[in-house]
Amino acid sequence: MSEALGEFGDAILEIAHSAMSSPWIYVVILVFAAIDSVLPVIPAETLVITAGVFAASGVPSLALVIVSASAGAYLGDHMAYGIGHVAGRRIYHRSEADSKRRAAFSWAHRHLQERGGLILVVCRQIPGGRTAVTLTAGTVSYPLRKFSFFEIFAALSWGLYGALIGYFGGLTFGEEPLKGLALGFSIAITISVIVEVTRFWIQRRRRKMAGPPALETGSGGPQTSSETTTPG
Repeated sequence: MSEALGEFGDAILEIAHSAMSSPWIYVVILVFAAIDSVLPVIPAETLVITAGVFAASGVPSLALVIVSASAGAYLGDHMAYGIGHVAGRRIYHRSEADSKRRAAFSWAHRHLQERGGLILVVCRQIPGGRTAVTLTAGTVSYPLRKFSFFEIFAALSWGLYGALIGYFGGLTFGEEPLKGLALGFSIAITISVIVEVTRFWIQRRRRKMAGPPALETGSGGPQTSSETTTPG
């Protein structure tokens, strides 16, 4: 049984080595990272961490893995922003002025205005969270110039995060890349859980202190010249 598992592991490693040594791996990483920003079911983190593990042996290039992952994340987040700006605004304007959905958009708009850069950078590290935040940013018309500026740091930090976790896992276990992958994934999962638990705790604390989010007027959400918003 153990011999069969060993042969299977060797076969997987051989396929992985072949894929990671191809110059197309950087294009694949970029595309996966971009799609993952809109459809979080795509295993972009897994690919970036795996590439980082193999980069510890020299191939692929760690620098190019970081660049391609960051560029894909940057493009993908702008795609999500655009979708939110078009489709999300329609949902917003079709919702009742005193509805929970309108109030939620107003709450998101307020917090993006207050600490948009921090939210964009932190939530970029959370699968699913980044999609929700970038879609919301487009929906509430968060300034594109500010969004693009903060996204430079968000996308670069995500690319560095995944690639370096894998890289140091690969360095730690040298000729045993499967163990390096296991270490990299364990670190990534642990960090994600810590960030998510901390975010939940902060939100819960703020809700207790401030009460339920109130519907805002004026700058509380996307505006049109003919739109009026009534207090909730």
